[in-house]
Amino acid sequence: MIFVNKLKKIDWAIVAILGTLMVASTFIVYSAVHNTQFEGIHVRHMLFYAFGFLVLFGTSMLNYRVILKIAPYLYGIGVLSLIAVYFFGATINNARGWFIIPGIQLNVQPAEFVKLVIIVTVAFVLARKLGEPLELLRDVVPVGLLVFIPFIWVVIQPDLGNAIIYVVILAGMLWIGGVKYIHVLLGLALAAGGAYGAISLIETFHEPIERFLSEMGASHWMARIDAFLYPDRATSNDKWQVNNSLMAIGSGALFGEGFMNGTSVHTGRIPYTYSDSIFVVIGEEFGFLGASAILLLYFLLIYRLILIMIQTTDRGGSYVITGIVSMLVFQIFQNIGMFLELLPLTGITLPFVSYGGSSLIINMLSIGLALSIRVHDDPPLDDVA
Repeated sequence: MIFVNKLKKIDWAIVAILGTLMVASTFIVYSAVHNTQFEGIHVRHMLFYAFGFLVLFGTSMLNYRVILKIAPYLYGIGVLSLIAVYFFGATINNARGWFIIPGIQLNVQPAEFVKLVIIVTVAFVLARKLGEPLELLRDVVPVGLLVFIPFIWVVIQPDLGNAIIYVVILAGMLWIGGVKYIHVLLGLALAAGGAYGAISLIETFHEPIERFLSEMGASHWMARIDAFLYPDRATSNDKWQVNNSLMAIGSGALFGEGFMNGTSVHTGRIPYTYSDSIFVVIGEEFGFLGASAILLLYFLLIYRLILIMIQTTDRGGSYVITGIVSMLVFQIFQNIGMFLELLPLTGITLPFVSYGGSSLIINMLSIGLALSIRVHDDPPLDDVA
């Protein structure tokens, strides 16, 4: 009876949205890998989704307060996993960030898991403030250090995409957590100063920085930075992926070239079409209308999550959903923006659409945690939409 009552409290609109994304993404992945060495991974994608839904429902039945209570232990496990993968992990796409589980051909990326760890850890810390304004030295700096430790370990993998997400999660949660406006202005000033200083250093010491990044195994960082900051000076190789992506998305026009008919996608001009570059497949084959449909699904998903955040009676729960929303919104904006030449290229997948076991499972786990906040809120939430 208790189980049935919990099921009734689940936001089934969110489940329906995820189900729609599952169907759409499976067809898109199938088209992206057709007649390539990766043909057939759409089946694994469906299996990941099936397991993801099991994780989602299992997490929604678990009281999220239990997870918040063990947040310090999860944080320790997360940091240790990042250290372990740096020394003992496998290298994929020039980044040492995966544990490969033999037999089932599953790659586990601790950096994805740590995103959720950061969310619950920061929520655990902020909830203890009981809504009081955050003090710079007593609250903001310690929380910042908690995020800085995994940030550094992910940067040196190197995986700049996930590292940036950690910072975005922190910023979003501090904002809702009660950071003072003067501290926000100070943070913006430091960020602006840091950006200006970084650009100046790149201008002055371009070659030494390029050699250093090459030794780190991150030579592609400089190519992407050059292509974004200095498009007129960037070589055709530096802008090859972005230029081809822009042409592919533009060729889709309003209605797209049709399912399985993407010229750029199926001639090898777009790398990683099944993962990071999957939005290019959507734009080319389904056009502006197809891309808009995906964005509409994202909007509805974020809208439902924010409803839960607004209605929950527990601060810890609202902070958790703030972190989840910050994570998802930034990943969506970054992934799409980098192919429209609005942001530099980074290795960030499109949530719930790109192929990828670790990222999909963590995203489903995150949504399950949000649903748990709705299910276990006291008093029960009213369905207002």
